[in-house]
Amino acid sequence: MASTSINHEGTNKGNMWVLEQKLDQPMDEEAGRIRDMYREKKFSAMLVLRLAFQSLGVVYGDLGTSPLYVFYNTFSRGVKDPEDVIGALSLIIYSLTLVPLLKYVFVVLRANDNGQGGTFALYSLLCRHAKVKTIPNQHRTDEELTTYSRREVHENSFAAKTKRWLEGHEYKKNALLILVLVGTCMVIGDGILTPAISVLSASGGIKVDHPNMSNDVIVIVAVIILVGMFSLQHYGTDRVGWLFAPIVLLWFLLIGGIGAFNIWKYDSTVLKAFSPVYIGRYLSRGGKDSWTSLGGIMLSITGTEALFADLGHFPVLAVQIAFTVVVFPCLLLAYSGQAAYLLKHQDHVVDAFYRSIPGGVYWPMFIIATLAAIVASQATITASFSIIKQAQALGCFPRVKVVHTSKNFLGQVYIPEINWILMVLCIAVTAGFKNQSQIGNAYGTAVVVVMLVTTFLMILIMLLVWRCHWSLVLIFTVLSLVVELPYFSAVLFKVDQGGWVPLVIAAAFLVIMYVWHYGTVKRYQFEMHSKVSMAWILGLGPSLGLVRVPGIGFVYTELSSGVPHIFSHFITNLPAIHSVVVFVCVKYLPVYTVPLDERFLVKRIGPKNYHIFRCVARYGYKDLHKKDDNFEKMLFDSLILFVRLESMMEGCSDSDEYSLYGQQTMQSGDFLLTQNSSTVNSNMEHITSGDDSIVPVNSPLRSNNTVRSSGQTSQNEVGELEFLNNCRDAGVVHILGNTVIRARRDSMFLKKISIDYVYAFLRKICRENSVIFNLPHESLLNVGQIFFV
Repeated sequence: MASTSINHEGTNKGNMWVLEQKLDQPMDEEAGRIRDMYREKKFSAMLVLRLAFQSLGVVYGDLGTSPLYVFYNTFSRGVKDPEDVIGALSLIIYSLTLVPLLKYVFVVLRANDNGQGGTFALYSLLCRHAKVKTIPNQHRTDEELTTYSRREVHENSFAAKTKRWLEGHEYKKNALLILVLVGTCMVIGDGILTPAISVLSASGGIKVDHPNMSNDVIVIVAVIILVGMFSLQHYGTDRVGWLFAPIVLLWFLLIGGIGAFNIWKYDSTVLKAFSPVYIGRYLSRGGKDSWTSLGGIMLSITGTEALFADLGHFPVLAVQIAFTVVVFPCLLLAYSGQAAYLLKHQDHVVDAFYRSIPGGVYWPMFIIATLAAIVASQATITASFSIIKQAQALGCFPRVKVVHTSKNFLGQVYIPEINWILMVLCIAVTAGFKNQSQIGNAYGTAVVVVMLVTTFLMILIMLLVWRCHWSLVLIFTVLSLVVELPYFSAVLFKVDQGGWVPLVIAAAFLVIMYVWHYGTVKRYQFEMHSKVSMAWILGLGPSLGLVRVPGIGFVYTELSSGVPHIFSHFITNLPAIHSVVVFVCVKYLPVYTVPLDERFLVKRIGPKNYHIFRCVARYGYKDLHKKDDNFEKMLFDSLILFVRLESMMEGCSDSDEYSLYGQQTMQSGDFLLTQNSSTVNSNMEHITSGDDSIVPVNSPLRSNNTVRSSGQTSQNEVGELEFLNNCRDAGVVHILGNTVIRARRDSMFLKKISIDYVYAFLRKICRENSVIFNLPHESLLNVGQIFFV
């Protein structure tokens, strides 16, 4: 059918112009107001300082506990020359300055997705500014979301050329996805190795006071702490979060104060390490040994990626203030104090941190160090949960149970299956290696790979999103790689000394994530290629050639347009279909959240007497399906609201499909009607009590009196509303497609293994959509079909 424009010639033209003026102008104002809500807010000075204090406990725990093990991993074979300590300290100073301070705090933090950080936040930004998403299920109506925030590029600009180059071939999109998945898998590895090395290093303080104690006792103590820590994860960090910031602040003040004391007491000449000359002397004097020791020095900047990944809870300014005022100077003092101590006690490098502590504060410092290690571990574990949740939303991880643990923070989630897997792997690493050195080698490999991934993604962000001049991009790239590539080459020398652990862990998670994504893409392609034409549906007539029984049938599909093949499969095998049929598509967009009042899109398929609709439910990668969300009710409420809107628009035009923005829509299966935009007066009432998730309170459709200027609804509207309510009372059935994919007989052996065994196993153990959306079990109907790829 042909598209119909809102501004018609003839009698309807004046009426439609008036309606557009009433709807569009307030909508634009309200849309702007809502967009401002999702941008970074302006905070008072006192509030920024308070948030900066709170950020210490969430963001900087990992980075702050590095002094526990850096010098031990750098000089695992002992200190041969006092000048080596000065050279190592100089490397630490400039690594902290170039990577966490300059690169992350002042550059990378600005590349946030409406305040959200991490690898997937960067990927979502790229997906919005270029068509690089491997599942092409986005629609232009998705770009009208208040959280979408995308700028157009000039056709001849360098950004446009980069965009065309990136979109040019499918292998480039896949390469970008694999790059993101590699970074994600390394972050998960970080969540395993951080608790292991932090807790083991903190527990090692017992042996300093009791030198005859067996190392196995230290390992047992560390394992007990790890088991307790993972067992408490289901409570969430919000309940004990108020303890984190004071602990970490006290930790930083103590290590900074002890460092200053040691500089004064032992050797103040250690401050000459601020001269970069000693870096060159250190590397040239030690040769290969000095170069491989970079793997230990790099541990001084571990936790920097968490600085970006945990950004979502705090404004950028608060995180910047906390780092520059507290974290950075305290870390410099701590490392300088340890170096001053080592200049006088070169044989104490194994326990340099604890041995440099004055005797009067040793045990209090041991307790604070243990608590700080737990805080640091908590942050990386929570980050692992969050990033798996994001990967699941983008179709890159099997569906697992996600529990929302906080009423205040959207990003605090708990995944039971992943928690116990992480615990087992963490205990295995701790008990298997039994010392900090090999765990440190593994830890360094994971951290440097994540940093390299962030650098490459930032290059694209600077070109496509920020539209930076190529010279600025080149400067950023060179400064980043000058630091990260030497560290990467250094950890390669230690692959056989523990560095293989994160590679194996990452490889296992990468296989799981990529195979699952590959299967998801193939299922979507099958749905697209086998969808039913509208001509076939219309040819069946209003009864669809079947008996229309009372009730509503929600048919779930991955398609946001067209009639899915599962529907034709269903009606050709059963002689009846429900009086009302709704095709439901749940899709995730590359945005961190979709506001509740913009979540649902509704459209009618075919003539009114067919009673067929489509509803698209849109979610962001941080949105959660809570147990108290009545998904079935929200779907039905969206239909009711659509009928009211449709009836209102019919009084002004001969077209039966419009969006609240007043934009024309098409009657093909490829367009949806937006029924939940941000709209006019803020004092309107709800259409129905309890409907707080489909349309904003300020929608003109919230009041029956605003639907028609006469204050009365049409007979057609009343009739259809009554019909829908009667159908709901008669019964609701959720029809889910159970599409099984198999590799063709002529497929390669690797493909057969991936599809027939790995993907099939993951499908078998993952959670069903019916569980995720909390659909009633008694009203479910699975329709199976098999196809070969």
